[in-house]
Amino acid sequence: MKWKTALLSAAILSICAIPASQAQIAAGIRYDTSFPIISPVYGKSGMVVSEQALASQAGLDILQRGGNAIDAAIATGFALAVVLPNAGNIGGGGFMLVHDARSGKQVALDFRELAPRSAKRDLYLDSQGNVIPEKSTYSHQAVGIPGTVAGLELAHKRFGSLPWAQLLAPAIRLAEQGFTVSPHLASLLAAEAGHLGKWPAGRAIFFRNQQALQAGELLKQTDLAKSLRLIARDGAKAFYEGEIAQKIAAEMKAHDGLITLDDLRAYRAAERVPVRGDYRGYQVVSMPPPSSGGVHIVQMLNMLEHFPLREQGHNSAATLHQMSEIMKRAYADRAEYLGDPDHVKVPVQALTSKAYAATQVQQISQDKATPSAEIRAGKLQPYESDQTTHYSVADKYGNVVSTTYTLNLNFGSGIVASGTGILLNNEMDDFSVKPGVPNAFGLVGGEANAVGAWKRPLSSMSPTLVLQNGKPVIATGSPGGSRIITTVLQTLVNMIDFGMNPAEAAVAPRIHQQWLPDQLRYEPGISADTLRLLAQRGQNLQPAQVMGKTQTIQMTPKGLAGFSDPRNPDGKAAGY
Repeated sequence: MKWKTALLSAAILSICAIPASQAQIAAGIRYDTSFPIISPVYGKSGMVVSEQALASQAGLDILQRGGNAIDAAIATGFALAVVLPNAGNIGGGGFMLVHDARSGKQVALDFRELAPRSAKRDLYLDSQGNVIPEKSTYSHQAVGIPGTVAGLELAHKRFGSLPWAQLLAPAIRLAEQGFTVSPHLASLLAAEAGHLGKWPAGRAIFFRNQQALQAGELLKQTDLAKSLRLIARDGAKAFYEGEIAQKIAAEMKAHDGLITLDDLRAYRAAERVPVRGDYRGYQVVSMPPPSSGGVHIVQMLNMLEHFPLREQGHNSAATLHQMSEIMKRAYADRAEYLGDPDHVKVPVQALTSKAYAATQVQQISQDKATPSAEIRAGKLQPYESDQTTHYSVADKYGNVVSTTYTLNLNFGSGIVASGTGILLNNEMDDFSVKPGVPNAFGLVGGEANAVGAWKRPLSSMSPTLVLQNGKPVIATGSPGGSRIITTVLQTLVNMIDFGMNPAEAAVAPRIHQQWLPDQLRYEPGISADTLRLLAQRGQNLQPAQVMGKTQTIQMTPKGLAGFSDPRNPDGKAAGY
């Protein structure tokens, strides 16, 4: 990953301490943004930002043909299933947050995967109660009932304007005609060749002469194109009841999988009430459970509001210490309280309470880190009255969409349903396969997120909108497993507290602390002096690979500003 370190050295080091004079700080004036260190892409009428340039272009084409942001989001989502096979999907699930310009309201669409009806609490444990290696990640029993097609269809029925088939046309074309494998995608294919190459259907798509596709080769997906054509013609019914469903069920039956045709027929996407919070005069709107992201972003912002971040300085030792300490407490609460709201009571109101945040802040020492072993989930009763990709879209009508969806790990389970071209998720690992035992991202869960029939696993996906006076000003989100929540948090703080544009907010170095393990992970670009001061406070420092890949749009009086995080070199912000 040398290119990533080089990118961060070039793009991040200059931004890790944006200069501000003592007079500016004393006067409470924001950092001077007149001369940005790095600029986003600008557009007057529409913007699509995603991790893959071809998918961004597919969405932009829809906007230019008169489609709205929801139309473009649907087209982008299906295109990503073709050109970003490690994360884009129709065999996984996710969340979409919509700002509807007509009503002025925000709507959360939940198309998270579901556990099949035959799933049981001890599904991934042996007779001694130990976790069976890779059963929840790289087996047919790791696959949850996919929700993406149902979710995108629900979005179209609620908010779409162009014909459904027109929105799938770019994805069908990309699957049939193929596209050139980038160096980045080639590296991902090589890294996961062992899982992808295990099954004949996957080898037929992603391998040539027993070797994973190389950069510069053409990737055509004829079976996937056929599946997309069926969905374009028959809608979600093709996926959940028709020929595609029959093939997925047959794949499961042949390999002791759990999903049946009845499971597929019964799947429904859900509309939920977003989580809301206020931060320094802005309204933050994000995904509710079964996402943990919205709850804990609001919770952490509530705590950060107690600290003078702007005066302390961006990525100063004081600011990073405070962030680390509030992250620990939020992730401790996540392990205890968060789960599928259709099966457990999630104390959203309590966790997002300003009063609860005030009690949590009182436990934070400014001079010494609290060891994670000493932190437990907070007492909520006094305040209770509850590998992934992201893309953002904005249109000329005022509609804004923030979408995060996933296969879980890179290429999901690595299993392609024979005859469909569809990569299947391994989302069952997002349950607490055994309470107290970390999942693939090191997250520890409890009883609230235990495996159970017809449950949605807890997620960190955090599509988020920020409004001011009822008007959207930021749409953002990120992949990154457990690091999604902290990545989105820092993006918001960078833009709100430090006045950064989407590009500056994206390239700034990030930290992550998730309670267990007790480590403050940091990207290249944090100064040696800052790290020394953090170590003196007792922070357990751990250098890390790059974290998150934000796709952000900012709505300004002059138009739209979009930026695709350069941590993925294939991304693009496309505006007009």
